[in-house]
Amino acid sequence: MIPVSEALALLFDLAAPLPVETVDLKRANGRVLARPVAAQRDQPPFSASAMDGYAMRDDEVALGASFTVIGEAAAGHGFDGSVGPGQAVRIFTGAPVPEGATRVVIQEDIERDGDAITIARDPGTSTHIRPKGADFRDGQMVDAPKILRPAHVALLAAMNIAEVPVTRRPKVAILATGDELVMPGETPGPDQIIASNSFGLKGMLEDLGAEVRMLPIARDSRASLEMAFSLVDDADLLLTIGGASVGDHDLVGDVAAELGMDRSFYKIAMRPGKPLMAGRLASGAMMIGLPGNPVSAMVCGHVFVAPVIRQMLGLGAAAQVRSSAPLAHDLDANGPREHYMRARLEDGKLTVFDNQDSALLTVLADANALAIRPPADPARAAGDMVEYLPI
Repeated sequence: MIPVSEALALLFDLAAPLPVETVDLKRANGRVLARPVAAQRDQPPFSASAMDGYAMRDDEVALGASFTVIGEAAAGHGFDGSVGPGQAVRIFTGAPVPEGATRVVIQEDIERDGDAITIARDPGTSTHIRPKGADFRDGQMVDAPKILRPAHVALLAAMNIAEVPVTRRPKVAILATGDELVMPGETPGPDQIIASNSFGLKGMLEDLGAEVRMLPIARDSRASLEMAFSLVDDADLLLTIGGASVGDHDLVGDVAAELGMDRSFYKIAMRPGKPLMAGRLASGAMMIGLPGNPVSAMVCGHVFVAPVIRQMLGLGAAAQVRSSAPLAHDLDANGPREHYMRARLEDGKLTVFDNQDSALLTVLADANALAIRPPADPARAAGDMVEYLPI
């Protein structure tokens, strides 16, 4: 068995950032920006009014001062002229500030009679003008790589960037194996259970930006597994679930090897998730063989598969970021393997669930963290700091 850190390093050796493609900005949300892009204009492209009011010369602004209104400026319709001494232009939010004007006095501070206005209330000191380029300048860069969120997409749109270079989404095929499995909605036999791991992993990987498809369940026979492997097609990553242990019916590793898989490692010194394997298929696709227990598969998804997807997306080769929190209670000493324990972080404290059976999805569904216990970690007291992974 190898430690988690060594397994991750070997997985990163198998994975690599995928090619770059260009997508329309409307489809960019959630994608990974692959290369820096530059603004195509200033924002705002002109000095603009930040308020509804009257544009005038700043050196003439004083309580009681009077002006003649010579025109109007609105968003999309600037005033074609210049503001001279004793003159003002009615202006609305977002409108270009007219030439000669250096101040906007808000309308609440003005009294108007026809084309004559008077500053009737204290105008304060703000100019209420957004300078040209105050938000960003022509040529200003948006750095990469980064996951594009709605605020980034809005920024790129304002920069007049209609298409963006993004990393291609990883294509992942998920293959659940086992005679005991049936799909949700089907009627299981007396010795069967409902397949669940594929659905949880699909949701996890789609949230990370992958394109995921589920292959038909493979039965515990070489013929069925060979047929399933033939359906992998153009996947960048194949995830198998179950059949990776050493029992008489655990055939995934053998069949994969017969079909040309170059195995990188097998078995991790961790709980849950010891029977994990990885390698490269003859097709060039990366393969990760996950354990069949529901919690084991999902935990390995967080610890191993998620970092691999991030590397494929060009976000770097790095383990999931760990945090630390104090324990809400005492914990017994840990055994010889690194243990990822389902836990709940509430009010800044970490509560580890009593029952860590790797078949209990109810406990996983109630958890929002995995408390991490190093090998041979001694007993811990309430208040001790423990690392965890948010989930």
